[in-house]
Amino acid sequence: MKALIRDLHSTVLEFVRTFGAFQLFFLRLLRHTPKMLLKRPRLVIKQIYNAGALSLVIIMVCGFFVGAVLGLLGHNILARFNAEDAIGTLVAFALIKQLGPVFTALLFAGRAGTALSSEIGLMKATDQLSAMEMMAVNPVRRVLVPRFVGASVALPLLVAIFICVGLLGAHLVTIELLQVDAGAFWQQMRLALADKDIFEFIVKSVAFGIVAGLIAVWEGYNAIPTAEGVGLATTRTVVITAISVLILNFMITAVLL
Repeated sequence: MKALIRDLHSTVLEFVRTFGAFQLFFLRLLRHTPKMLLKRPRLVIKQIYNAGALSLVIIMVCGFFVGAVLGLLGHNILARFNAEDAIGTLVAFALIKQLGPVFTALLFAGRAGTALSSEIGLMKATDQLSAMEMMAVNPVRRVLVPRFVGASVALPLLVAIFICVGLLGAHLVTIELLQVDAGAFWQQMRLALADKDIFEFIVKSVAFGIVAGLIAVWEGYNAIPTAEGVGLATTRTVVITAISVLILNFMITAVLL
C-alpha cells in the first residue's frame, strides 16, 4: 500500500513539474515571437510554407472525400424525412463546427507535427542547438519560435481549405450524382449559418494551431538526443496532440454552446 501511494505521489509530482515547465516554455516562445516577426519575418514565412503548403495535398484529398461521404450519408438519412434539400446545411454544420477543425488538426499532427518534432530532435541530437548557444545565438528564438508561429498560422488556413474542398465534394456528390437541387443546397446553407458558427470555426482552428505547434516544438526540444529518443518524441507528438485536440474541442464546444 505504501509503495502504491509513493508511486502515485511521484507520478503527480512529475505531472505538475512537467506541466509547469510546459507553461514556462510557452511563455518563452511568446516573449520572443514579436522580435522574430519584426526582425526575421522570412524565417516565419518559410515555416508557414513548410507546415502549410507541403500539407495541402493530404488536406485537400481528405477534405474532398470527407465532404463526399457526408453528402452520401446525409442524403440517405434526410431522404427518409423528405428533407433532401437540407443536405447543404447538414454538411456545412458538420464541416465548419466539428469535422473541419478536428480532422485538419489530426492530419496536421501526423504530417507537419511529426516533421517539426523530428527536425528539432535531430538538431538536438547532432548538437546543432548547442553550437548555436556557443555562437551566442538563441536557439529558442532562432529555431523554435519560427516553427511554432508557422504551425499556428498554417493550421487555420488549412482548416479553411479543408472546409471549402469538403463542400465541393458534397456538392459534386449530392447535386451531380444524387440530383439534389443546387439552389436549395446553397441557399439553405447560407440561411442556416450564423456569425457564431463562423466564430466557433475561427476559435477552434486558432486554438488547435497553437496547441499542435506548441506540442511539436516542445517534444522536439526536449527529446532525448538519441535515435530512439527522437523516434519517441515523434510518436508522443502525434498521440498528445490528438488527445489534446479532442479534449479542447469538447471544452470549446461546451463553452460556446
